[in-house]
Amino acid sequence: MFISKAHKLGIICFSSALVPAFYGSFLAVLPLFLFVGVCMIAPFLPRLGFFVPVISRGKSRYKAVSLTFDDGPDPFSTGPLLALLDRHGVKATFFVVGKKVAAHPHLIEKILEKGHLLGNHTYRHDNFCMLKSSRYLYDEINAVQELLAVFHVKTLAFRPPVGITNPKLQGVLEKLGMVTVNFSCRGPDMGNRRLKGLSRRVLKHLQRGHIVALHDVMPKKDGALLFWLCEIDKILQGIKDRDLEVLPLSEFVEQPVMVRTEDEKI
Repeated sequence: MFISKAHKLGIICFSSALVPAFYGSFLAVLPLFLFVGVCMIAPFLPRLGFFVPVISRGKSRYKAVSLTFDDGPDPFSTGPLLALLDRHGVKATFFVVGKKVAAHPHLIEKILEKGHLLGNHTYRHDNFCMLKSSRYLYDEINAVQELLAVFHVKTLAFRPPVGITNPKLQGVLEKLGMVTVNFSCRGPDMGNRRLKGLSRRVLKHLQRGHIVALHDVMPKKDGALLFWLCEIDKILQGIKDRDLEVLPLSEFVEQPVMVRTEDEKI
């Protein structure tokens, strides 16, 4: 049975409140306030794994990083991005949004054809999905699984929108046989809306073991696609200049991220 950090902290805080509460001291509320405060902050710390186990780094034995791209596939950015990754000989993991998978199935075929991995990033990319019911979460995640089954693929990796988790998520993922994969390095690029200095920001913090989060979406500004590709190219070159490898996520974390399936429904 999985016991989360939230459970452990809750036990400590409630136990700490018992003694002062017995004597009628106002100090009894302090551990409880601490617990509530941490529960409010923790979801916004993608590496913490407060409510669910989170993979956010690769194994330390590798002098490497792994690249992930969220929010695609995109009819304008995915093709050029795949060509760029090809030129560098790099395999990435694409955390895809279900409604975009349904709209652009040929891009999923292309991603798989090029040897990249797929992850689940919910059907609608609802930034507030962690505030909703377990049923809603299940439907959002499972809808993507059903779409990917058409390509004879089952992804085992889930990345929540904005990296936010909640106490309900673990039960949902256990039903689906999935794990949470977040990140340890990002721009941030605000979904490719903040591109200036992207490569500098990523490379400034990049270290061996990092899982890097970027986005596979068309930049909003006219002419920004080439600028974005140039920034990704600089990131890839910067990784090489640091004598680091880019490993596929499954190899980097030493567990399957995606499996091929037979023709029958998963």
